[in-house]
Amino acid sequence: MVARAPVRLVIDPMTHADLAAVQAIEKASFTTPWPSYAYRNELETNRLAHYLVVRAGREVIGFAGIWLMVDEAHVTTFAVVPAWRRRRIGERLILALLDLALARGAREATLEVRLSNLGARRLYEKYGFRPVGIRPRYYSDDHEDALIMTTEPLEGLAMTARLAVRRAELAALPAPETPE
Repeated sequence: MVARAPVRLVIDPMTHADLAAVQAIEKASFTTPWPSYAYRNELETNRLAHYLVVRAGREVIGFAGIWLMVDEAHVTTFAVVPAWRRRRIGERLILALLDLALARGAREATLEVRLSNLGARRLYEKYGFRPVGIRPRYYSDDHEDALIMTTEPLEGLAMTARLAVRRAELAALPAPETPE
Protein backbone atom coordinates (compact mmCIF):
# COMPACT_ATOMS: atom_id res chain seq x y z
CA MET A 1 0.00 0.00 0.00
CA VAL A 2 1.40 3.35 -1.02
CA ALA A 3 1.04 6.20 1.44
CA ARG A 4 -0.82 9.17 0.06
CA ALA A 5 0.50 12.64 0.66
CA PRO A 6 -1.32 14.89 3.13
CA VAL A 7 -2.43 18.15 1.60
CA ARG A 8 -2.79 21.64 3.00
CA LEU A 9 -6.30 23.06 2.78
CA VAL A 10 -6.99 26.75 2.26
CA ILE A 11 -10.39 28.43 2.37
CA ASP A 12 -10.67 31.61 0.29
CA PRO A 13 -13.39 33.84 -1.12
CA MET A 14 -14.70 32.50 -4.43
CA THR A 15 -13.45 34.37 -7.49
CA HIS A 16 -14.28 34.30 -11.19
CA ALA A 17 -11.25 32.06 -11.73
CA ASP A 18 -12.96 29.40 -9.56
CA LEU A 19 -16.22 29.27 -11.52
CA ALA A 20 -15.37 26.35 -13.84
CA ALA A 21 -14.33 24.17 -10.88
CA VAL A 22 -17.39 25.23 -8.88
CA GLN A 23 -19.67 24.34 -11.78
CA ALA A 24 -18.04 20.89 -12.08
CA ILE A 25 -18.60 20.27 -8.34
CA GLU A 26 -22.16 21.55 -8.69
CA LYS A 27 -22.89 19.06 -11.48
CA ALA A 28 -21.31 16.19 -9.54
CA SER A 29 -23.25 17.03 -6.38
CA PHE A 30 -26.79 18.02 -7.31
CA THR A 31 -29.50 16.50 -9.48
CA THR A 32 -30.59 20.01 -10.46
CA PRO A 33 -27.41 22.11 -10.53
CA TRP A 34 -27.47 25.86 -10.70
CA PRO A 35 -26.91 27.07 -14.29
CA SER A 36 -23.37 28.06 -15.24
CA TYR A 37 -24.12 31.79 -15.10
CA ALA A 38 -25.64 31.71 -11.60
CA TYR A 39 -22.42 31.98 -9.60
CA ARG A 40 -21.09 34.69 -11.91
CA ASN A 41 -24.26 36.67 -11.26
CA GLU A 42 -23.95 36.05 -7.53
CA LEU A 43 -20.36 37.33 -7.48
CA GLU A 44 -21.05 40.34 -9.70
CA THR A 45 -24.49 41.60 -8.71
CA ASN A 46 -25.73 40.16 -5.41
CA ARG A 47 -24.56 42.41 -2.59
CA LEU A 48 -25.99 39.95 -0.05
CA ALA A 49 -23.94 37.00 -1.37
CA HIS A 50 -20.66 35.73 0.03
CA TYR A 51 -19.09 32.56 -1.36
CA LEU A 52 -16.09 30.54 -0.24
CA VAL A 53 -14.02 27.80 -1.87
CA VAL A 54 -11.78 25.25 -0.22
CA ARG A 55 -8.59 24.35 -2.05
CA ALA A 56 -6.32 21.34 -1.75
CA GLY A 57 -3.17 22.75 -3.28
CA ARG A 58 -4.45 24.53 -6.40
CA GLU A 59 -7.53 22.34 -6.83
CA VAL A 60 -10.95 23.65 -5.72
CA ILE A 61 -12.52 20.75 -3.84
CA GLY A 62 -15.53 22.40 -2.25
CA PHE A 63 -17.55 25.56 -2.02
CA ALA A 64 -20.30 27.15 0.01
CA GLY A 65 -22.24 30.36 0.11
CA ILE A 66 -24.38 32.54 2.30
CA TRP A 67 -26.64 35.49 1.79
CA LEU A 68 -26.43 37.99 4.65
CA MET A 69 -29.89 39.44 5.11
CA VAL A 70 -30.03 42.00 7.92
CA ASP A 71 -28.86 39.86 10.86
CA GLU A 72 -29.34 36.37 9.34
CA ALA A 73 -26.87 34.31 7.35
CA HIS A 74 -28.78 32.06 4.98
CA VAL A 75 -26.69 29.17 3.64
CA THR A 76 -27.51 29.06 -0.06
CA THR A 77 -25.31 26.21 -1.23
CA PHE A 78 -22.74 23.77 0.04
CA ALA A 79 -20.85 21.02 -1.80
CA VAL A 80 -17.61 19.00 -1.71
CA VAL A 81 -16.09 17.00 -4.57
CA PRO A 82 -17.34 13.41 -4.12
CA ALA A 83 -13.80 11.96 -3.91
CA TRP A 84 -12.98 14.37 -1.05
CA ARG A 85 -16.06 13.66 1.07
CA ARG A 86 -15.72 12.01 4.49
CA ARG A 87 -12.41 13.83 5.10
CA ARG A 88 -13.94 16.61 7.24
CA ILE A 89 -13.67 19.12 4.41
CA GLY A 90 -17.32 20.03 4.89
CA GLU A 91 -16.72 20.67 8.57
CA ARG A 92 -13.96 23.12 7.80
CA LEU A 93 -16.18 24.81 5.25
CA ILE A 94 -19.23 25.13 7.52
CA LEU A 95 -17.01 26.52 10.28
CA ALA A 96 -15.59 29.09 7.83
CA LEU A 97 -19.13 30.06 6.79
CA LEU A 98 -20.16 30.56 10.42
CA ASP A 99 -17.01 32.61 11.07
CA LEU A 100 -17.85 34.75 8.03
CA ALA A 101 -21.42 35.17 9.25
CA LEU A 102 -20.19 36.27 12.66
CA ALA A 103 -17.66 38.68 11.16
CA ARG A 104 -20.44 40.24 9.07
CA GLY A 105 -22.73 40.71 12.07
CA ALA A 106 -25.16 37.83 11.63
CA ARG A 107 -27.01 36.81 14.77
CA GLU A 108 -28.05 33.39 13.47
CA ALA A 109 -27.67 31.12 10.46
CA THR A 110 -30.34 29.18 8.62
CA LEU A 111 -30.55 26.73 5.71
CA GLU A 112 -32.72 24.21 3.92
CA VAL A 113 -31.66 20.61 3.40
CA ARG A 114 -33.37 17.65 1.79
CA LEU A 115 -35.15 15.49 4.36
CA SER A 116 -33.43 12.46 2.83
CA ASN A 117 -29.90 13.92 3.14
CA LEU A 118 -29.05 12.43 6.52
CA GLY A 119 -25.30 12.99 6.16
CA ALA A 120 -25.73 16.71 5.61
CA ARG A 121 -28.31 16.95 8.39
CA ARG A 122 -25.89 15.30 10.84
CA LEU A 123 -23.12 17.71 9.81
CA TYR A 124 -25.36 20.74 10.29
CA GLU A 125 -26.60 19.46 13.65
CA LYS A 126 -23.00 18.94 14.79
CA TYR A 127 -22.41 22.64 14.07
CA GLY A 128 -25.45 23.85 15.97
CA PHE A 129 -28.25 23.85 13.40
CA ARG A 130 -31.55 22.48 14.65
CA PRO A 131 -34.78 21.67 12.77
CA VAL A 132 -37.37 24.44 12.92
CA GLY A 133 -39.76 23.65 10.07
CA ILE A 134 -40.52 22.04 6.73
CA ARG A 135 -40.83 23.57 3.26
CA PRO A 136 -43.21 21.18 1.48
CA ARG A 137 -42.25 20.11 -2.05
CA TYR A 138 -39.31 22.55 -2.01
CA TYR A 139 -37.02 20.81 -4.50
CA SER A 140 -38.03 21.20 -8.14
CA ASP A 141 -36.50 17.95 -9.43
CA ASP A 142 -38.48 15.51 -7.29
CA HIS A 143 -40.62 17.76 -5.07
CA GLU A 144 -38.97 16.46 -1.91
CA ASP A 145 -39.62 18.45 1.24
CA ALA A 146 -36.85 20.61 2.70
CA LEU A 147 -36.03 20.66 6.38
CA ILE A 148 -35.44 24.22 7.61
CA MET A 149 -32.60 24.37 10.14
CA THR A 150 -31.47 27.34 12.21
CA THR A 151 -28.74 27.93 14.76
CA GLU A 152 -29.00 29.32 18.23
CA PRO A 153 -27.65 32.88 18.47
CA LEU A 154 -24.16 32.74 16.95
CA GLU A 155 -22.67 34.87 19.70
CA GLY A 156 -24.49 33.03 22.49
CA LEU A 157 -22.56 30.99 25.05
CA ALA A 158 -23.81 27.63 23.81
CA MET A 159 -22.91 28.29 20.18
CA THR A 160 -19.58 29.91 21.05
CA ALA A 161 -18.64 26.87 23.15
CA ARG A 162 -19.81 24.42 20.46
CA LEU A 163 -17.75 26.15 17.77
CA ALA A 164 -14.68 26.32 20.04
CA VAL A 165 -14.87 22.56 20.61
CA ARG A 166 -15.33 21.84 16.90
CA ARG A 167 -12.49 24.21 15.96
CA ALA A 168 -10.15 22.49 18.45
CA GLU A 169 -11.13 19.04 17.12
CA LEU A 170 -10.35 20.08 13.56
CA ALA A 171 -7.07 21.75 14.54
CA ALA A 172 -5.91 18.54 16.22
CA LEU A 173 -6.46 16.44 13.09
CA PRO A 174 -3.67 15.65 10.65
CA ALA A 175 -4.02 17.17 7.21
CA PRO A 176 -6.30 15.09 4.98
CA GLU A 177 -4.69 12.83 2.42
CA THR A 178 -5.34 13.16 -1.26
CA PRO A 179 -7.95 10.68 -2.51
CA GLU A 180 -6.89 7.73 -4.62
